[in-house]
Amino acid sequence: MESTGREAEPIATGIWPTAKQSVLDLFKWEQRVEIRNEYGEVRTEWQRPKPLKNPISLMMQLTGQNWLFFLCGFAAWTADAFDFHALSIQTVKFSAYYKTSNTNITTAITLTLLLRSVGAAIFGLLGDKYGRKWPMVVNMIVLGLLQICTIYAATFQQFLAVRSLFGLFMGGVYGNAIAMALENAPVDARGLMSGILQQGYSFGYVCAACANLGVGGSTESWKITFWIAAGLSIAVGLIRIAFPESQQFRDRKAAGHKSASGAVFWKESKAMLASQWKLCVYAIILMTWFNFYSHTSQDSYTTFMRTQKGLDNHDASIASILMKTGACVGGTIIGYFSQ
Repeated sequence: MESTGREAEPIATGIWPTAKQSVLDLFKWEQRVEIRNEYGEVRTEWQRPKPLKNPISLMMQLTGQNWLFFLCGFAAWTADAFDFHALSIQTVKFSAYYKTSNTNITTAITLTLLLRSVGAAIFGLLGDKYGRKWPMVVNMIVLGLLQICTIYAATFQQFLAVRSLFGLFMGGVYGNAIAMALENAPVDARGLMSGILQQGYSFGYVCAACANLGVGGSTESWKITFWIAAGLSIAVGLIRIAFPESQQFRDRKAAGHKSASGAVFWKESKAMLASQWKLCVYAIILMTWFNFYSHTSQDSYTTFMRTQKGLDNHDASIASILMKTGACVGGTIIGYFSQ
């Protein structure tokens, strides 16, 4: 942001005044920013976004090591998405395999997403305590093993149990992957790189759809896709072993900072909620809507194309690939603009 030199009215306080001011400011290509001088005096001024930089020049700011960390984080997020969508894209096959309805098969998706938040909290704490490296290594290898366990789940109940465990470990990937990829990137390039990184999820969907396209529409063919997914996840975990711990974590450890215990984490969380509960409620509602919109539109898209539109496995897979290719492009552009 750069200063315009023009004074602005103070930032509103309270729910309704803030909402009113935010709506009015929404249509301005400027933002109210509070400036505090060395005497503690506060004033509010208008600031405007800096001109967009050439995306190529932004990417060239990353060093070779930055790119290695970024690509490893991207690969982890892609593998995670591949693992998840290997099921959602092949719901019709699972329905035939376990001789149950598509709706019952999607129960596995529901259980995965329910436990995903629990896994995110657990691995977030582990990442702060033990670093980014080993929690991610364990996370990715276990994800791969759970894909193999899914292949050998003989009953529908075993299948649901394995996918529930999968949800726990799926939740742990994104936090450590994004921290690994972006905390090593230059600040100016983080908007663009975050847009690219986020599309690792869409790219994983595309890869799963391509695998589904390649293995064909026979009932047993889902197992091949799961073997591919397992190999990818385990490979990413093994590759991560070759990378050092993040510089930020090593610096904190060298400076003598002790990792926060669970008790400290909950104490600080309570303090944060007490002061920022309104923003937290808004963020929860926003992300709930985003997830509802995302998972209702994409998870059963291939199933919808097959059962409602009458497409075969080949054409439904092509439609899924095209849908998520658009997401890869759009998400990258929005990330670039966010800078």
